[in-house]
Amino acid sequence: MEWDHVIRNGQIVTPSDMYEANIYIKNGKISAITKDVLQGEAREVTDASGKYILPGLIDTHVHSRDGGSTYKEDFFTSTQAAAAGGITTIFEMPNTFPTVNNVENFEKQVNNLSKKAHVNFGLWGICLGDLNNDDLKSLSEAGVIGFKYFWGYAVNKHTFQLVYNYSEDMKDVIPPCDDGEVFSMFEEVAKTNKTFAIHAENSDLIHRLTKKYAASDKNDYDTFLKSRPSLAEQLTIQTAIAMAKETGAKLHILHVSSAEGVHLIREAQKEGIPITAETCPHYLFLTNEDYEKIGPAMKVYPLVKRKKDQEAIWEGILDGTISFVCSDHAPHTAEEKDGDLWSIPAGMCGVETIAPLMLNAVSENRLTIHQVVSLLSENPAKQFGVFPQKGTIQVGSDADITIVDMNKRYTIDRDKLHSKGKVTAYHGFQIKGMPIQTIVNGKTVMKDGEIISGPTGQLVTS
Repeated sequence: MEWDHVIRNGQIVTPSDMYEANIYIKNGKISAITKDVLQGEAREVTDASGKYILPGLIDTHVHSRDGGSTYKEDFFTSTQAAAAGGITTIFEMPNTFPTVNNVENFEKQVNNLSKKAHVNFGLWGICLGDLNNDDLKSLSEAGVIGFKYFWGYAVNKHTFQLVYNYSEDMKDVIPPCDDGEVFSMFEEVAKTNKTFAIHAENSDLIHRLTKKYAASDKNDYDTFLKSRPSLAEQLTIQTAIAMAKETGAKLHILHVSSAEGVHLIREAQKEGIPITAETCPHYLFLTNEDYEKIGPAMKVYPLVKRKKDQEAIWEGILDGTISFVCSDHAPHTAEEKDGDLWSIPAGMCGVETIAPLMLNAVSENRLTIHQVVSLLSENPAKQFGVFPQKGTIQVGSDADITIVDMNKRYTIDRDKLHSKGKVTAYHGFQIKGMPIQTIVNGKTVMKDGEIISGPTGQLVTS
């Protein structure tokens, strides 16, 4: 037997267990897991002595800007960044150009991204209400990983790109959907049995409050936070829960940022309403108090909020209300982020730093390594219907593996990030616990922080 890759002597970690074994890989799949030494030569051998072997980590929320604003990022660089950070699969958001609103554009995007992918990838489909309700069934059949609705956003009439900060005097813009049209989306996505994920911010409230507080000429973070308060998330989640209860749609709340949001989701889950949630590292490791030190790099939507919100989100992680953690990777250039808080874009790099930050939380005894496997691998794989192909180390599963060294110390340095746009709120953060090898479909893509393979990632469908 000739093995493609053999990984020896590492500690395999599951959500509930840890054990030492050798992993034998053939044709991109895990063929054997055993303490025995099997006969045969291997094209690649990894000695993982003293290291932890995790199921390949998954980032479900990535904006690679390709196609679209590729001067900020493209799929080649974003997937290099993912691999550098120990991520073996990403799910790419649909608000690209062209947007993933029908099967034709889904296929165009697959063709565009496949030749650039250093890691495996799935594609989200977008919901635009009456504009593409009739396309959701065929998009589901084509293999989108789930559907996303940017609640409250307008869209360009010609390109279907999202329009931020909508006002009624804008030309060639389709206004945000009313609740009746949103309800129709819930009904149509429910028929596909796929996840219906929402960006939960009430645009009417934000629009009015922004006018009020922007006119004050204050540029401090706490004033800005008043323009996009927890209430904006709370109102949208309440409406979405009611619609999910009525339609049976598998509702998923993206990037939960508030204590009120966590509470609403927890209570809905207790009622048996089909609702899940995610959060991001910026809500776990930052608060409004960090703005003075970090500055505009930490502007994201929804906004990073207060200590009470951070504490509630951690509680949601620990009690299972929040199923997994993702990056919401959305790079901008340093020049774009250098300006007035009210006008600079929201978003920052995240796909390369999510796993180190979560592993550092293990070193600080805030999480266990088993919980990291749940939050970054098994739970997202189950949520999107790709388990046990992904999200586990077992015979027959894809050979996507992340090897980590929990004794390795590292300082996050924006200049060393692999993304084009290198803005991050975590520059200078001290980390203990790092991914040191990323294996995608059995082949090492990253080793000791260096990308050592070209694009070999494959499309993942559910």
